[in-house]
Amino acid sequence: MLDPVTLAVLKGRLEQIADEMDATLYRSAFNPIIAEAHDACHGIYDALSGATLVQGKSGLPVFVGAMAFAVRAAIRVAGERGGMVDGDVWLFNDPYEGGTHANDFKLVRPVFRDGKLFCFLASAAHWHDVGGAVPGNYNPAATECWQEAVQIPPVRIVRRGELDADVLAILQANTRLPDSLWGDLNGQLAALELGARRLGSLLDDYSDATVLEALALLRERAVKLMRSHVAALPDGDYAFDDMLDNDGVRDEPLKIALRMRVAGDTLTLDFTGTSPACAGPVNISRATAIAACYVALKHLFPDVPANAGVLDAVSFVLPDGLLISADRPRPVGGYTETILRMIDVIFCAMAQAAPELAMAQAYGTINALSIAGHRSEGARKGQRWVMFSFFGGGHGGHSQGDGLSHGNAPISTATIPPLEILEAAYPVRFTQWALRPDSGGDGTYRGGLGAIYEIELLEHEAEAFIFGERGRSAPQGIAGGEASVPNVFRYQQDGAWHTPPMASKMLGIRLKRGERVRLETPGGGGYGAPSGRDDAARKRDSAMGYVTKARKEQQV
Repeated sequence: MLDPVTLAVLKGRLEQIADEMDATLYRSAFNPIIAEAHDACHGIYDALSGATLVQGKSGLPVFVGAMAFAVRAAIRVAGERGGMVDGDVWLFNDPYEGGTHANDFKLVRPVFRDGKLFCFLASAAHWHDVGGAVPGNYNPAATECWQEAVQIPPVRIVRRGELDADVLAILQANTRLPDSLWGDLNGQLAALELGARRLGSLLDDYSDATVLEALALLRERAVKLMRSHVAALPDGDYAFDDMLDNDGVRDEPLKIALRMRVAGDTLTLDFTGTSPACAGPVNISRATAIAACYVALKHLFPDVPANAGVLDAVSFVLPDGLLISADRPRPVGGYTETILRMIDVIFCAMAQAAPELAMAQAYGTINALSIAGHRSEGARKGQRWVMFSFFGGGHGGHSQGDGLSHGNAPISTATIPPLEILEAAYPVRFTQWALRPDSGGDGTYRGGLGAIYEIELLEHEAEAFIFGERGRSAPQGIAGGEASVPNVFRYQQDGAWHTPPMASKMLGIRLKRGERVRLETPGGGGYGAPSGRDDAARKRDSAMGYVTKARKEQQV
């Protein structure tokens, strides 16, 4: 049995390997969504099951949960084609096998020791554009996966250490931005190469058997700690339902329904009452749904080690044919909006069992915005450009204080791309980037504020696309806290402002030079009864402009 000090050292060394892989990709990727927003993740995975062993601390947690499914898919396909080979790297973006959506390319590399498979290293990252009907690939009107992006099954991008030029040619032919793809792919390959070297050094220092023992103990520790947290909850059934605005195709609300059961040290998450799979792209695969639950549980129990043991104490009820258990060819490009609602319902159900652990709902949408066109002048005249970005909002109040203002979505540790980077890379100007007053839900602890973003086009013309949520239902408070405010998207045409017919989703918005688009994102819900908020906090809210006179009059 390893002593506690050695186990702690090995845990730190293993996490550092994943962190270094993250940093390598962030510093080398061409795409701002990876380089600046850190929409990527790396980890170490089990040689037999593909289960998560170690994750990086700066990557997207939802990728870590989903990547176990991706590694299993690579294991299965490799088994059908002669088995894993030292020096190979498998690549694919299949969201039904590996979770999330087609922009997220997964690379899986086997690590061998003395001719025997020891583990897998894996990398997931959001590529800027991979074909499909809409630049940036968040197509709100898609009704099948092929309208969203090119579909790449598990294939070898590297064979025995040599890059496969044929596969690369297919990838570059199916993107509007081949240089960006080339840079991002090489960044991921470099991250995996560094990870393999670092892991080899660690194994040389401590031996394969010692590291395998440490990995088993870390998983066992995660299971025990998770079960102890569940056992501390009061037994019972807790339920919460929430809605998506629509699927982008039919203007009808869609339900995410959770029945959470606590029985001793076992937690059951039952989503049976959720709406059936829909026509538009807010469906998600079963792998993505389980990954979303993983992220929510890590928020609620942050001290549990981040490995597959988190889910060993959890049972899932996900019947076939639901919005959250969709199969090919149901479109899944807008997966972010659906998993955010899953996290919302888990938080609100947990608030009924143990409000001190839960957070009120966060703003609940990444507001995926794409503006694209061609350069009309200068040395780059005729060159295609695609600005894709996501945007922030307020987080929910909690038992320890007010929610975070202008944070990123709870599915990730990514950062909101800085306006300076976006303005430098694309022909746009931000005419406003500010907190949105009165957008946080009232409560003993106020919800964080959302934001206002206004973007002006500097090119001759362009086309914009928006894929958001929370346009018709505001994020909810918990423990007596109040809701925040809905999401608002507007765009200019011919001197007038307009809103999308479906509130939060629209494609084909034609912009001319000088016209603008504007996002007003929700804040977070409040925590606790508003009567419990102290006078000093309310005076501070007023002095800082977080709550205006108009809002205070509504609260009276």
